Amino acid sequence: MRLKHNKKRNTAFVYEALVRELTKAVIKKDNNKKKKVVAIIKEFYSNDTELFKELRVYKSLYETSLLKRDTAEKLIFEAKYEYNSLNKSRIYKEQSRLIKNINTVLSSGIYSNFVPNYKTLASIQSIFNNQNSIRDRVLLEEKLVEFLTLEREKEDFNVKDPVDNLIYRSFVKRFNEKYNTQLNENQKTLLTKYVTSFVDDGLELKVFLNEEIGSLKRKIAILMKHEIALENSSIKERMGLVLEKLESFRSRGIDDDLLSDVLRVQSLVSEMETNGN
Repeated sequence: MRLKHNKKRNTAFVYEALVRELTKAVIKKDNNKKKKVVAIIKEFYSNDTELFKELRVYKSLYETSLLKRDTAEKLIFEAKYEYNSLNKSRIYKEQSRLIKNINTVLSSGIYSNFVPNYKTLASIQSIFNNQNSIRDRVLLEEKLVEFLTLEREKEDFNVKDPVDNLIYRSFVKRFNEKYNTQLNENQKTLLTKYVTSFVDDGLELKVFLNEEIGSLKRKIAILMKHEIALENSSIKERMGLVLEKLESFRSRGIDDDLLSDVLRVQSLVSEMETNGN
């Protein structure tokens, strides 16, 4: 069974292709392109758009796994019901504007970006469009049930999207090469927040950074009262400088340099705690 897949009219595929374009821009440090892609995602996939509602229905299927068969079948039924309630005319108009915007601001090459779950997205589109024969619809839904009940390969770290893992690995590699150290759990959490911050104005990252900086300051304050610091004025002075640096973080914009500095302080505090014990 061969599917007729219109990539440009597959809201989920276009979204994933855009996110992958964003990844390439971030890795290449192409801030101009990054701003353009983020602007398009924010405009066409914001909460008040019909494309966002459609994407949410798609995601309920392609971001789910390890279900029992009867649960998977119920999920498909509910997703189809939800999809049928969407405003198809509005979806078409928003898609048309999105396609025009991509072609004008970026390029049609966006649609050639590799999307790992491409076939699943094509199957979901065909199920939702309901333009296939009864036989093909049944086969497609059976295939989707299998997808929803299978355990898919897990990543070594807690980043949901494969494209985010590309940025994650890139930053981890640069950090390890620069400081010759491995990341601890707090550092992994910080990186996870960072790589998922580009399309939500970094809200979660800002909240986490604020909490993490406060936590690091408290830890250093405790370490400064430790016997080693009290007996060695040089160590205590360095801790004081680290505290000053942490305080300066609050007034800085969030970028790669700030992230590297926070990661470095996290390593220093972890090392001091280990030596102190």
